[in-house]
Amino acid sequence: MIFVFYMKKRVAVVGATGIAGQQCLVALEHHPWFEVVRLAASERSAGKTYAAAIRDVKTGERRWWCLEEPPASVLDLPVENGDGLDVSGIDIVFSAVESDAARVLEPQYAKTAAVLSTASAFRYEDDVPIMVPGVNHGHAAQIDTQRRRRGWQGFIVPLPNCTTMGLVITLKPLCDRFGVKSVVMTSMQGVSGAGRSPGVLALDILDNVIPYIPGEEEKVARETGKILGVVRDGAIEAATFPVSATCTRAAVLEGHTEAVTVSLGTRATPADVAAVFREFGGDLAQLALPSAPERWITVHDDPFRPQPRLDRDADGGMTTSVGRIREDPVLENGVKYVLVSHNTKMGAAKGAVLTAEYLATAGYI
Repeated sequence: MIFVFYMKKRVAVVGATGIAGQQCLVALEHHPWFEVVRLAASERSAGKTYAAAIRDVKTGERRWWCLEEPPASVLDLPVENGDGLDVSGIDIVFSAVESDAARVLEPQYAKTAAVLSTASAFRYEDDVPIMVPGVNHGHAAQIDTQRRRRGWQGFIVPLPNCTTMGLVITLKPLCDRFGVKSVVMTSMQGVSGAGRSPGVLALDILDNVIPYIPGEEEKVARETGKILGVVRDGAIEAATFPVSATCTRAAVLEGHTEAVTVSLGTRATPADVAAVFREFGGDLAQLALPSAPERWITVHDDPFRPQPRLDRDADGGMTTSVGRIREDPVLENGVKYVLVSHNTKMGAAKGAVLTAEYLATAGYI
């Protein structure tokens, strides 16, 4: 099924000068359904054109951090103050601000517009679904609950933490086919997940692995349960299996690598697991979403794959690459595997655009 929108949805990007906002602009360039018409950032950038806002006035440095060039279509757009931004006439706001700012700003926009957020500010509230296309479509029903409870015409839908993204995409087909009793995961995360500042200093990460990312392990455990839970009586009832996570930062620019061990509800061979991974995602293929990958999960037979440098950009950075699927002798019905997920594409801006595409086809936007 191919959807055609005869008038493009009007889009605002808030936090447009930061790295996450820049990634949103790249993901939205030449989009067939969505058009960026408004930009907003902090008061410091307000009143400038976007080209001027990303240029350091003292040094002349262009503060643009994506590999792709900034879209020419946004360079002359004025940057407005995100606080108090009037979004009347805007269909979608992509919010790429820090969580403290999101807590204040996003409800302002949600009164009239759909807000797709990369922040954690509202992830854990009962009437707010954490949406992952291909994983928990049914949770979109919480948007109706959210609108009713809060009196909004729009809504807030956040993405999960970027570390959670690849994990839940691989756990979903295992839950559906075999059941899941427990999960143990260790991540080796790209430094881009820390942003520009404050983050990981160069001398900290060179020749090193940082063994602790504050708050990350708790987010992964909590969000995994919520995303893979069920909607019941106006709330999302979390999946009951425990998730034990150890999250580290590795000397890799982009791409999160995760070593995952799962205790399944029923026994499955590595070949069984590989088969369900390869089959996953067919229900969205019929929608022909512009940002969707050809394969939601790409399975590698080479024991030296996946690797972030080789696999993070596969399918435009939107597939989750999996390899080294094998039995685990410690856990009951145990299997283990390694995954690589692009933290700033599927795990952030481009994943938010894909979520908006799904919600548009489902009639929520």
